[in-house]
Amino acid sequence: MDILLADNRKVRLALRVLLEQTAGLTVVGEASNARDLLAQTSATRPDLVLLDWTLPGLHDNGTLHTLRQICPDLSVIVLSGRPQARKAALAAGANAFVSKVDPPERLLAAIDEFRHE
Repeated sequence: MDILLADNRKVRLALRVLLEQTAGLTVVGEASNARDLLAQTSATRPDLVLLDWTLPGLHDNGTLHTLRQICPDLSVIVLSGRPQARKAALAAGANAFVSKVDPPERLLAAIDEFRHE
């Protein structure tokens, strides 16, 4: 499964380390803002985006809707340190939500759900 990481540099590094230890998962790109996310999605055509809910520019331009126009079958897991963001993220079109305070196994379990679809 090809995954694009959209978060700040430190979180992307931690996610990359976690994902590279998991068979069948490949990080194909990284983005630090919504503009880069859209460009990377278009260039790499990932299966899944791990998306920080506070990514700069995310809420300014309908990014989730635009992602789906670029890749209609794309799955998006929103990550946030604020569990109360869950409802808004799912309403905006995210397929799943994982709190950044959850253990790494929770994120891997969420990713695994999309591998079997």
